[in-house]
Amino acid sequence: MPRPAAGRLSMVFILATLAIDALGIGLILPVMPDLIRQVNGGTLADAAVWGGILATAFAVMQFLFGPVLGVLSDSVGRRPVLLISLAIIAADYLVMAVAYTIWLLLAARIAGGILAATHATAMACVADISRPGDKASRFALTHAAYGVGFVLGPLLGGVLGAFGPRAPFYAAALLALTNLALGWIALPETVTAAMRRPFAWTRANPFAAISHIGRLPGVGRLLVVLAIYEFALYVYPAIWAFFTPVRFGWDTPMVGLSLALFGVGFTIVQAGLVRPFLRHLGENGTILFGLCYEVLILTLLGFITSGRLAMVLTPLSALGSLAVPALQGVMSSRVSDDSQGELQGVITSTISLATILAPLVMTQVFHLSTRDGAFIHLPGLAFLLAAALMVACVLLYVASAREGTADPH
Repeated sequence: MPRPAAGRLSMVFILATLAIDALGIGLILPVMPDLIRQVNGGTLADAAVWGGILATAFAVMQFLFGPVLGVLSDSVGRRPVLLISLAIIAADYLVMAVAYTIWLLLAARIAGGILAATHATAMACVADISRPGDKASRFALTHAAYGVGFVLGPLLGGVLGAFGPRAPFYAAALLALTNLALGWIALPETVTAAMRRPFAWTRANPFAAISHIGRLPGVGRLLVVLAIYEFALYVYPAIWAFFTPVRFGWDTPMVGLSLALFGVGFTIVQAGLVRPFLRHLGENGTILFGLCYEVLILTLLGFITSGRLAMVLTPLSALGSLAVPALQGVMSSRVSDDSQGELQGVITSTISLATILAPLVMTQVFHLSTRDGAFIHLPGLAFLLAAALMVACVLLYVASAREGTADPH
């Protein structure tokens, strides 16, 4: 375990890293539809399909390389992996800013997915410096920091979008470079000599790594729950920027405002509500509450036609995110200290595996339900599909809990 001072410094940098990372992502979300249409032409429904392809390409690379970087960080340390990742992210944003063909955008997403390890490596740092009983609440703090960035990012992205769809990408690149400089100065190494272990390709293989981690008591079932959860909730990044203009007539600043409101709700939940829920409901109860709440919100979004009601529901929908840090805390407590990077790599690959198909499925459902001659004109159909998947997620988790393997407490 690192020295207390080093642990505090690491935690501060991790929180700053995730906030800036989310700020960069939030900057580009409101303008992605406009950028895709600028480089490729077509309708908004056509742009949604390409948005799904770009997201899937990114997810495939994360699935394949997430465990590689996780195991590598267990071997060489978190610091070099994290700093190199930040440099690649900055370059990725710059390429997207100057791209004038859809294929160059696709190439940028592929390269970005290979080395986009900031989140997984940051989570491994948190596990390095946290006691088992503190992990869930500390993971919640990282989500809160991410939420802070996501509050400001879409707002700024909506404003910068007035200067063209490429302006936010330059701003995102600048933020990534700023974070790289901050990390170079402030980030200590959190992997100690006692925790370090040699790199092994057998553990870096995504399928072998998932199989190995999944054999630990209860972890495999939780990974399946996480995969279904992430697949269902990918409906938001996959179609939100396309769904809201069609359903409610929102423009880019309104889309940015809605995403910022979600970020506000998300930050409040992660920073202020996770600890009380864990204290009163325990990890098992917190996970079940979050999953059931997601079913309700997704169903409502599938049917509503009022933009005002949607704006109210947007920050309230963040309450379902209570489930994520509780799931992470349970899984992290089930693996040894020298396997935290491997676990986070496996979690990254599990999420990526779920989101490889999710953007394609969700954008295709949106396209089929909104195009001319659609068999049913229901822009919210993808949200109803997500709600059905979340019901399956709840049932699987309940079955796991009854068998006594889902929650160690």
